[in-house]
Amino acid sequence: MKTEFTDIQLKDPAIARSNEILRSCVHCGFCTATCPTYQVLGDELDSPRGRIYLIKDMLENNREPDEKTVTHIDRCLSCLACMTTCPSGVHYMHLVDHAREYIEERYKRPLSDRVLRWILAHILPYPMRFRVALLGAKIGRPFARLMPDARLKAMLEMAPKTIPPVSRNDDPQSFAPQSEKKMRVALMTGCAQKALNTDINDATIRLLTRLGCEVVVAQGAGCCGALTHHMGKTAQSHATAARNITAWAGEMDGAGLDAIVINTSGCGTTVKDYGHMFRNEPLAKDAARVSELAMDISELLMKLDLPEGDKKTLTVAYHAACSLQHGQQIKTFPKDLLKRAGFTVVEPRDSHLCCGSAGTYNLMQPEISKQLKARKIETLEAKNPDIIAAGNIGCMMQIGSGTGVPIVHTVELLDWATGGPQPPALTADGKRPLEVPILR
Repeated sequence: MKTEFTDIQLKDPAIARSNEILRSCVHCGFCTATCPTYQVLGDELDSPRGRIYLIKDMLENNREPDEKTVTHIDRCLSCLACMTTCPSGVHYMHLVDHAREYIEERYKRPLSDRVLRWILAHILPYPMRFRVALLGAKIGRPFARLMPDARLKAMLEMAPKTIPPVSRNDDPQSFAPQSEKKMRVALMTGCAQKALNTDINDATIRLLTRLGCEVVVAQGAGCCGALTHHMGKTAQSHATAARNITAWAGEMDGAGLDAIVINTSGCGTTVKDYGHMFRNEPLAKDAARVSELAMDISELLMKLDLPEGDKKTLTVAYHAACSLQHGQQIKTFPKDLLKRAGFTVVEPRDSHLCCGSAGTYNLMQPEISKQLKARKIETLEAKNPDIIAAGNIGCMMQIGSGTGVPIVHTVELLDWATGGPQPPALTADGKRPLEVPILR
């Protein structure tokens, strides 16, 4: 694609990077075949190619974002299926992230949009605030149908039926390996996940220590910054990410780390991009070190000696989270691990398409999200599974809200298959123990 940025514009590192990306696009349109919003809406401007044209025009002409451009950029899920499909290697993620930052700085949204985005940015990344909000949403859920704004209705409907107690395993500490030590790894405990489902981190710690890892929850580490990063709130997201970089760099320079393990794939995609995000900042070197050590839990488990399990009678439908299969290009590891543990694994039709969760997308674009959710659930249930497994809490909440099939994190099944407890979601009453087990 021909671009006409001026020499002065190209002195801006963000513009220079976007120019590089734009020039790699050859207009082929392969991306439209795998774009969920294009399939749902049928509008060229709701495809990656269409958005690329809008972004190019906006950045090249240094113009104020208009409502039309903002609408189509906002409708992008950032599922990154286009990056998997693109034969030219167009790095759409960096381009759309730059566009969102540009829009956030220059476009004044309607008051309702500003309030909603402020609420999400100041609640979801903070576990205790999020817990309080979930409790309020749970109380207000019976009145959801009365909400005049579909987004407020979606926020109320998102509240889970039960809110798990705080797990003290998420506190900064170290867990000793239960067998011969093979690695020392830092576990990213996250933010929203700690409020929505504490079983995932607990299962991760049990499984990794059983396989010979010392697991460290670093002091000062928390939210990865993805939620605010994808809203274009760069200062807020970088402040959050910087705390993680400092915390993990301290562990690397102290007792050392072999990996930074992440069990929420949406976070993993962002942490692996810290090197790019901080490339022009004082933390650039440490950010690059963190990105290099970051691993999805399935990547780490492929390096460990996961024992083969006996054949089980349970069929698991594996849902491939977009942030894992497209954002990190990890496609077979979770399925390989589940098969090794003894489960029968099936995958739905069109597994490359998004479920509609996409961070806060299901709250900010509820109508499109619901269509994508319905399609995903239909294809999963068509496989008649006993269990649905996924590697991302957002996908689990999205799919779980519309199906009666139990949905659990892949690591919970692997923990169970290697001696851990049965995942609470699979028990008859779905309840967790009254006392949260302290693993240390």
